Amino acid sequence: MILTQSRYKLHFRWTFIFLFIIVSVFQVASQKRYKVYENYIDTYKHIAMDHMRKHKIPASITLAQGLLESGAGMSELTKRSNNHFGIKCHRDWTGGRVYAKDDTPNDCFRKYNRVEESFDDHSQFLVKGVRYKFLFNLSPTDYVGWARGLQKSGYATDRAYANKLIKLIDDYELYQYDKENYRRSQSIRSEGSSSANWKHQPFKTYGLVYVIAVEGDTYEGIAAEFGFKTKDLLKYNEVPKGFPLNKGDIVYFEKKKSRADKPYFEHLVQIGESMHSISQKYGLRVKNLYKMNKQNYEYVPKEGDILKLR
Repeated sequence: MILTQSRYKLHFRWTFIFLFIIVSVFQVASQKRYKVYENYIDTYKHIAMDHMRKHKIPASITLAQGLLESGAGMSELTKRSNNHFGIKCHRDWTGGRVYAKDDTPNDCFRKYNRVEESFDDHSQFLVKGVRYKFLFNLSPTDYVGWARGLQKSGYATDRAYANKLIKLIDDYELYQYDKENYRRSQSIRSEGSSSANWKHQPFKTYGLVYVIAVEGDTYEGIAAEFGFKTKDLLKYNEVPKGFPLNKGDIVYFEKKKSRADKPYFEHLVQIGESMHSISQKYGLRVKNLYKMNKQNYEYVPKEGDILKLR
């Protein structure tokens, strides 16, 4: 009887610990999502997708900029002006105006009668802007290139601007709205894992086996090519189902390491980098990168930051 009670207590204790861990993980994961952001996305995603079809501006970029510039539509400036993209008056603007503190104490911002007008003006601002012309040579699904280009072109002075856009797109899976407009015709190969059917050359660096993605790749396609389960490949690379691959991305075939190999002790953050892209570069698990740098999942690396890698 005593042995049975001990086992019961032990079982109860481990059940409690397990449930505590599950709840803790859920709470950490849920901190990355805000209901007001999700509501904003649901409200305006169709406008962003429509503008992508018309102007080839990634819907993910439009939504991320709207979220960031307007505080998900909740900023005081946005409420006063329906301006969701922080576009200032400039010399050629003849419409309504509101004034608010930004680079100067009394900057002039464009005012619109309806939110839709703000989205229209945002598209025209990029399409007609000479400094943004090169962006339209990029793939309309290359949100990393677009984010990097917007910062380099001076859309915003924030040194973390591109990285903030990328984090929003990744955290809220905004890239799915790009793919709904421009679905790739990549078919999943089912010939098995024979090396005769490989179209990628496997490499080994940092003691990890990986391939380099080419144009049109998907995790599903690479998994089928090499005989992996897609869920395993997604797990190794720490990405959710549907996460896009761009030309040049690294795809690991095994679990990444807890720290980078020598001599990589630090990383200087560049425009357009995320914690995930940095972790992929060094074969380092994302959670370890956050932990080593004593940051939570809300942290966005900005250009010039120095991150520890081991």
